[in-house]
Amino acid sequence: MAKALLGYVGGPDPRMLSEMRRLQQRVLDLENELIKLQAENDALAAVADEHSLLNSIDLDQREPALT
Repeated sequence: MAKALLGYVGGPDPRMLSEMRRLQQRVLDLENELIKLQAENDALAAVADEHSLLNSIDLDQREPALT
């Protein structure tokens, strides 16, 4: 019964180990890409805040609304 649950006696399947290594590397690659994209997004957001139209409006120089 134990053999049926484990598959066979002889150690881990080399194909499964290879696939696991490939998936672990893929996860690392995706995590690095995420970090890079988050840094790029933060930089773009900082630039966008500096050039925002709302920041260029001088609230003391507003014109009255037409009535």
